[in-house]
Amino acid sequence: MENASSVKEFILFGLSENQRVQKICFVMFLFFYIIIVAGNLLIVITVISSQHLTSPMYFFLSYLSFVDICYSSVTAPRMIADFLAENKTISFVGCIAQLFGVHFFGCTEIFILTVMAYDRYTAICRPLHYTTLMTRRVCSQMVIGSWVGGFMHSTVQTLLTSCLPFCGPNKIDHYFCDVHPLLQLACIDTYTVGIIVVANSGMITLSCFLILVISYIMILVSLRSQMSGGRHKALSTCGSHITVVILFFGPCTFTYIRPSSNLSEDKSIAVFYTIITPMLNPLIYTLRNEEVKSAMKKLWSRKVISEKGEV
Repeated sequence: MENASSVKEFILFGLSENQRVQKICFVMFLFFYIIIVAGNLLIVITVISSQHLTSPMYFFLSYLSFVDICYSSVTAPRMIADFLAENKTISFVGCIAQLFGVHFFGCTEIFILTVMAYDRYTAICRPLHYTTLMTRRVCSQMVIGSWVGGFMHSTVQTLLTSCLPFCGPNKIDHYFCDVHPLLQLACIDTYTVGIIVVANSGMITLSCFLILVISYIMILVSLRSQMSGGRHKALSTCGSHITVVILFFGPCTFTYIRPSSNLSEDKSIAVFYTIITPMLNPLIYTLRNEEVKSAMKKLWSRKVISEKGEV
């Protein structure tokens, strides 16, 4: 049997092979990607430049937005270009690099969402200890831990996949290189590797989801004893986070904690966690948060004033 180097490139089928549909998708997903970059970049700039958005919640939000930009940028530009390309090939090295990036930023986002849930739990359930528990140093360590956790997860997934022998079929029924499509192209029985891959993803996803559920159960119990005004503000903040968690965790859980049997179904679901959720995150967090909207207005007004001053 030949080793993995016998396959030098892969062919990505993309979302559709219909030429007309591809042109429509090109315009639509280019628009989506511009919104992702602009919206999330606006949140990062707003949090960094604002003197009022200094709490841990906004510190984590800025990193979540940064990860969303990186996460979508691993897959979206390539997908958008392929809608108009005749030759939709990707090199073996490029494919493995894309796989690493998808799992690195995707897993990092899962950890940051989990950290944000813990932050809300601490703020609502232990308000007297919040400032001592959630110092900037602790928050930085949590973010670094999220990056390290994402790196370790993606390294395992990438090594398991890249060491497989690919000696024949090279057509991937997906718009980016992922573990399950590549396992189906390997020249050996990948049952054991598939179990390890699912266990790796499943352990992280389910453990983080369990932490999220426990955090919000304790938050809801704690809110029962609070005044209606404070309860409404807390529920509004938590509501944004819960919405993002459902939009991201739902499709990810469906895709990665089970052996894949229908790649056409998987790639349609993948659009939600690689494109739709990163696009909606800025809207979800800003529309329900008066502090962020106020900071954005001040940032915009300062920009307008500075431009008038230059004129």
